Amino acid sequence: MFRNITFSLRNFRLSIRYIKRGLCAEAELLVADDEKMSPPTDLRPVYFDVQATTPVDPRVLDAMLPYYVCTFGNPHSRTHAYGWLCEGAVEKARKQVARLINADPKEIIFTSGATESNNLAIKGVANFYAPKKKHLITTQTEHKCVLDSCRVLESRGFEVTYLPVGKNGIIDLETLENSIRPDTTLVSVMAVNNEIGVLQPIHEIGKICRSKSVFFHTDIAQACGKIPIDVNKINADLMSISGHKIYGPQGVGALYVRRRPRVRLEPIINGGGQERGLRSGTLPTALTVGLGAACEIAAEEMQADHEHISRLSQRLIDGIMTRVSHVFLNGDPVKRYPGCVNMSFACVEGESLLMALKNVALSSGSEIITFRVASASFRFNPDELVSTLYLSCVVVTLSSDFRISIKSSCFVH
Repeated sequence: MFRNITFSLRNFRLSIRYIKRGLCAEAELLVADDEKMSPPTDLRPVYFDVQATTPVDPRVLDAMLPYYVCTFGNPHSRTHAYGWLCEGAVEKARKQVARLINADPKEIIFTSGATESNNLAIKGVANFYAPKKKHLITTQTEHKCVLDSCRVLESRGFEVTYLPVGKNGIIDLETLENSIRPDTTLVSVMAVNNEIGVLQPIHEIGKICRSKSVFFHTDIAQACGKIPIDVNKINADLMSISGHKIYGPQGVGALYVRRRPRVRLEPIINGGGQERGLRSGTLPTALTVGLGAACEIAAEEMQADHEHISRLSQRLIDGIMTRVSHVFLNGDPVKRYPGCVNMSFACVEGESLLMALKNVALSSGSEIITFRVASASFRFNPDELVSTLYLSCVVVTLSSDFRISIKSSCFVH
């Protein structure tokens, strides 16, 4: 039996981040006030669910607020100053998003999030190039919105090949290449898995797809702002981005759509023809501004954040594995994003473990995805009771928070 819980490594209390980055002279006072008013640490769960969502960075919120109160025009209203100002803010955000992935701003389409972006990329390409090409390729461990989009297409007569992953959670490139057919229109493989954190070989996948004249889509919701992403080096034709995974607001995302060579999409939302006719609907100015600000901050702090997360990740892994027997790290130990740690615990029922970890904020994820990876790498009897926890940490999770997490995991086990 499997139960997935994520320990996500980024920042639970953003005011602490300012001290460590030296970004705010008043940060120490803010933290002091926060600690006076906050309940004791043992009453506040440590947040290890950043793969699900991140808090909004205060700097992002500061950028957004004017567009809720003062500059509240419709960015598509071109007959007055309110609309012009909002349009300018949206276009600035478009440039900020594009800069993070080395794209042209004209290639950025704003959406409501990665789920919509994935739906638009997969269904949009499939529907536009049908009926000549009705075959797609993805992996068995993709996000549910990708898998469900493919299943919908299958119900409409399309064929989809679901590539398996090895015991390290990574697909086999030779299998991918052999799966491409003359009628294959799209390959969709995520960059960083949202549950086991493995890095798929997207550079190699991009080369294969380009050589076969097949479009390559990658969901970078868990990679954007965390690892360097360059659309040209990857040879990606489409990329999905989520705002609330990089300390931006919920409800906004983006889809990168390559212009040269051109990728054609059939819209899945009809209306006023906004976003180059690919995504109708009035853009939420404040949310797009927030996404742009989050991308700009991520570009500036990515390297420092990654180094910090790597140290926290290794401390967490070592702390648990040296204290608990029959614990295994799932996924590739090297080709992985350190901010997502997926571990399997033998001889304990998953629901009991989840309920007992009261001092740690975790979430239950897809049992199927983890099973496909973990079951291939377990070193014990497959009939034994097994639970799987996946942890993702914020940029500045405190040392005391880690001690609580490690001690809680060890005590329960």
